[in-house]
Amino acid sequence: MLITNIKTEILTVVAAACRNLFGLQPEPLKLGYPPQVELGDFTVECFPLAKQFRQNPAKIAQTIAAEIEPSESIQSVRAVGPYLNVKIHNHALFGGVCDEIVRQKESLGNADRGQGQRVMVEYLSPNTNKPLHLGHIRNGVLGMTVSKLLETTGHTVIKANLVNDRGVHICKSMLAWLKWGEGRTPETTGTKGDHFVGDWYVRYAQAENQQPDLEQGTQEMLRKWESGDPETLKLWELMNGWVYGGFAETYQKLGLEFDAFYYESHTYNLGKDLIQMGLEKGAFVETEDGAVIAKLPVNEFGTQRDGSQKVETLLRSDGTSVYVTQDLGTAKMKFDEHQLDRSIYVVGSEQNYHFQCLFKLLDMLGFEWAPECYHLSYGMVNLPEGKMKSREGTVIDADDLIEEMFQLAADEIWQRDSAGRLSDEEVQKRAFAIGMAAIKFYLLRVRPELTINFDPKESISFDGFTGPYCQYAYARCASILRRAQTQDLASVDADFSLLGNKEELQLIRALIQFPEVVEEAARDLSPARVCNHLFIVAQTVNQFYHKHPVLSAESSPLIKARLALVNASAAVIKKALALLGIETLEEM
Repeated sequence: MLITNIKTEILTVVAAACRNLFGLQPEPLKLGYPPQVELGDFTVECFPLAKQFRQNPAKIAQTIAAEIEPSESIQSVRAVGPYLNVKIHNHALFGGVCDEIVRQKESLGNADRGQGQRVMVEYLSPNTNKPLHLGHIRNGVLGMTVSKLLETTGHTVIKANLVNDRGVHICKSMLAWLKWGEGRTPETTGTKGDHFVGDWYVRYAQAENQQPDLEQGTQEMLRKWESGDPETLKLWELMNGWVYGGFAETYQKLGLEFDAFYYESHTYNLGKDLIQMGLEKGAFVETEDGAVIAKLPVNEFGTQRDGSQKVETLLRSDGTSVYVTQDLGTAKMKFDEHQLDRSIYVVGSEQNYHFQCLFKLLDMLGFEWAPECYHLSYGMVNLPEGKMKSREGTVIDADDLIEEMFQLAADEIWQRDSAGRLSDEEVQKRAFAIGMAAIKFYLLRVRPELTINFDPKESISFDGFTGPYCQYAYARCASILRRAQTQDLASVDADFSLLGNKEELQLIRALIQFPEVVEEAARDLSPARVCNHLFIVAQTVNQFYHKHPVLSAESSPLIKARLALVNASAAVIKKALALLGIETLEEM
């Protein structure tokens, strides 16, 4: 890769200068970027060399800069304080980067850092008693984007969904439908399956305060389910089937994909054998009443209010398991079944303590892979009117939000299409792509651990730090490239030495940095890095073509060089949007 070769050449010549001047192989050097493009294209910091060479870093920089001669790639090396600022010949910089980006296409930003590593990303984990909501959307787009980032950096990723399909909350919907459903179905009412079942969960919540016997009914239904009562199981399968059909529609809208499904109805009895193993190892303790507990390390978990050591119950005195017990068993099953090197759980921050305990218990059991379990914790999603609540039926439903964003995008398109040249079909296609871009980008643009105040109208804006703005930047590039096809430039050679003004240098730097950003985002499991850099590229390309004509530049070689820069910019924007699960539009 040309730009990689240039980076390697810089570090090689600096290392050679160090050996010649100081007689020592330097400590590993790091390549960075000067704060302003006018200062150079790359920079090498000399602070790490000060201790090794026993000299002032600024003096070291001056000495090295005087030693390095220009080359076919390197135009100059200047010392600025303790930094070596390296200027690359414009023909090599612009030509090399643009050629490399366009040649790589879909593989742009790919790396092999994770080659041979098998990683499971478990995300979404919905309940089958209600439809997906806005919080699930954040979970889903975060899990899907993290999976794509890991795949891009060479990991083999297994995308998993652990469905919570059993328990009292499921029985509440079932009991409500039995009591008041009168045989109605999603088909007879024209209701999406997960919404239909969710309505009965809300109906139960509305009635339970007035009818105390309902709780007894749900407990009895759960006992029947656990004992394998055929009628109860038949009802459970029927209603879960309605929910799964509804979920599948929403998954498709959001672009969520899964390689493995786990169901709590299959996993809730797992883990008891591990508790017995822990007792035999002395990791866990049986209490006087027959319960099994784990004493948690004080240095990691602190103490109770009374100063006593914190404990985690693993089996109740009657021998029944608790939630963490089945999670222990499920974790082992996943590692055994998929030969994992790493397991990432995408779950909200309200479960931080649970996963801290889970991972410590796995470590206490002696599993070597326990340190490779990671909780990707994310913050809540609020709306202007406050937090979402599902029991009262006031949750912001995922499908409703998608529809609202679609309508907002359609309204914006119709306003811009005053001549009415777009067909209804084209408006719908664009509106859906723009609406989904608005949702995904808004939820991914901040670090996962932060709480988000989601503002639908702000997220749909074609200006500012939004998905539609980045889509629009791509569409502008595509428009320029389409118009360029009418010009006879096939026989003209691009002269990249003609490039080099401030805006062009800022843009090429942003393009150079894209693969680095992808690797950092994958390492940190933070799609926000991609969002922020994508916005910088979109902003920079807009500033470039607003200030400098592309198709009306003063010479054909310059036109072709700037077209190559636009083409490379479009490729980077397209790949970044694809990583975020956002569709590009050729026209907006």
